Amino acid sequence: MSFTERQDDHALSRAGEDYLEAIYRISLQEGASVRSVDVAEQLGVSKASVNKALSTLKEAGMVEQSRYGRVTLTAEGERYAALVWRAHRALRMFLERDLGVASETADAEACLMEHVLSADTMERLIGYLERQGIAIPE
Repeated sequence: MSFTERQDDHALSRAGEDYLEAIYRISLQEGASVRSVDVAEQLGVSKASVNKALSTLKEAGMVEQSRYGRVTLTAEGERYAALVWRAHRALRMFLERDLGVASETADAEACLMEHVLSADTMERLIGYLERQGIAIPE
């Protein structure tokens, strides 16, 4: 999945992308499955909000949830989440290194920007960073 496909095929809401990204980031640290309480804690939201978001993500084919509440990304969900996380890291890196924005501010603003920039702009930003010798892994 490319940035263009993310934008054109299964574009989730900003909140949906935030939940998907949180699940992805937790799964990188904790393993393949994630508890909804972990997502609530990371995003600072209620468990009820997580459950509502998970229903939407399940309908979109992005996650699966076991009988015991463990959440796992589908292959499509993992590809989508990886793109959102890559965009976040690229934006944060650009804001910090090129513009001198403080780390905490850069992280918060990258989270806002990752949802609104076009696929073309994201690809250009990543290309710019790569030309500067900064690799943003897939």
